[in-house]
This record gives sequence, structure tokens and C-alpha cells, in this order.
Amino acid sequence: MLNILSVTFPFFALVLCGYVATRRAWLPADAIGGLNTFSLYFSLPCLLYRFGATTPIAQLLDASVLITWLMCALTMVAFTIAVTMNRRVGWNDASFGALVAAFPNTGYMGVPLLVTLLGGQAAGPMIVTIVVDMLVTSSLCIALSRLDGADTHGMAVAGRQALKGVLLNPLPWAIVLGGLMSYAQWQLPEPMSKTIWLLADAASPAALFTIGAVLARSQMKTVQEGHPPIPLRDYLPAAIFKLLLHPLLVLLVGASAIHYGLPLQRAELEVLVLVAALPSASNVALLAERFGADSGRIARIILVSTAAAFLSFSGAVVLLRG
Repeated sequence: MLNILSVTFPFFALVLCGYVATRRAWLPADAIGGLNTFSLYFSLPCLLYRFGATTPIAQLLDASVLITWLMCALTMVAFTIAVTMNRRVGWNDASFGALVAAFPNTGYMGVPLLVTLLGGQAAGPMIVTIVVDMLVTSSLCIALSRLDGADTHGMAVAGRQALKGVLLNPLPWAIVLGGLMSYAQWQLPEPMSKTIWLLADAASPAALFTIGAVLARSQMKTVQEGHPPIPLRDYLPAAIFKLLLHPLLVLLVGASAIHYGLPLQRAELEVLVLVAALPSASNVALLAERFGADSGRIARIILVSTAAAFLSFSGAVVLLRG
């Protein structure tokens, strides 16, 4: 366990550093947008491009990984909405709660953490999960959030906004470009390649620090806006679903798939389970705010899952690899 913690601790410590720096006002709130821009538009795309370009194309197009992850994502969304909807939590809030229960923080945290733990072979399955979560899970939850009429423009506008968000997100495009380079076996000129590699090396610390800063800003904003107290039952179950139910579901579905002959490798299943054990994606709070959901509740789920994941994720690694 101590060996695992020695690997995972620095990653969560960087998140804590970003959180403390923002809470203490050492990092100006206006600077968080710049950090997020650097991570989203520069360092993380370069990191994903590098993995895509250096990963065999067969791993990037692994149908068994895609099917397993997609089935679990759809199940998590349906189950979380069914369990969490009540008089206070309608379709809008329940859908974004389901998104944080099914969408792990793979881009900002999972890619650098799991590659450090498992090596470069973990990149292929992770890239598949990122594509599924961005294209399917996010779009589905945004569409479902429109069912209670929270947006007077309806589902058609929400669908167009979701599609626009996918098209403008640089991460899928970086994956596609890297995959094309891998398929064609092309290489960039050395000066360009070194520039991309330098930006990719900066992705891990910048993204992790940004997670902490974004979480702190969301919490501070909730307090400043006078958000009423959020009942524990409105956010704790979703955090538990993310950290415990999601990886357990992926393990059971993946093991069943292997048992019944689906060509899913055990090493790939291990990666999928650990991706599912990651905390919730931090960008969902921004999506919830954009679509009029209770961003304070979503931020609380993300904060609880991120804090608790230090122990739960490390425990999952021990159980799988111990």
C-alpha cells in the first residue's frame, strides 16, 4: 500500500496545492481561466497527441474496450438519475449529477497518473474512454437535462450546444490527429516534435494544479452567491456511485465480457477499472452552470469525490495489482 501511495500522493498533492493557493488568494481568481486555457488548449492536447501518435492504431480502435465502457456509462447514467431524482432534484440537476457519477477525470488526472502506474500501454484504453465520455455520455446527459423544461429553448438547442462543445474541444481533435499519424506512420519534423513533447511534459502538473484551483473557485463562488445549504443526501450518493459503484460495475461487466468470449484483455480491463475509480471530471461544474443546473451541488460532488479518491483509488490499485 505504501508503494502505491508513494505514486499517487504527488498527484493528489498537486490538486491540494491548487486548492489551497486559491482559497488563500495566493492565486488570483482571474488567473484560473488562464491556467485552464493552458491545460485545455496547449499541454493536454499535446499529451494526448503524443499518446495517440505513439500507440498502435489497433489499440485506439479497440471495439471491446469501447463496448464495455459504453455499456457501463449508460448504466451509470440511468441508475444515478433513477436513484437521485426527487422533489428538489429534477431532470436538469439529476442529469448533471449522473454525468459526474459516470464521467471520470481522465484527461486532467487519469492520463498522467495511470501512465505513471501502468506504463504507456495504458494510453490506448484511456483514449477510448475519453472519446466515449466526450461524444456520448456528455451529450446524452445534456439532452436528458432538458426534459424538465429548465431551458425554454428545448432539447434541439441543447443538442446543438453539446455538438458545438464537442467540435470546439481540442482534446478529441488531438486524439484523432495522433491516431492518423500512428496509422500513417508519419513523424513530425524534429523541432515541432520537441515543442509538442515539452508541452506534453507540462500537462500533468498544470492540469492537476488547475483541478484544485477550479474546485476551490467553485466552492467559493457557491458561498459568495449565498447558495442554501445542500442536504447530504443530494450529493453524497453520487460521489459514492462514482468512486465505488462505477469501478465495481466496470469490473463485473468486463469480467463477464471476457468470460463470454469478448476479446477484451485483462490488462485493458485493469485500466478501465482504474479509470472508473478516478474522481469526477472537474469541467462538469462549468457545464452545469451553463445549462442552469445547480452548480453548487455538482461542485460539492466533484470536491468530495476528489478528496476521497486519494484513499479509494489507491485501494483499488492495491486490490487489482496486489
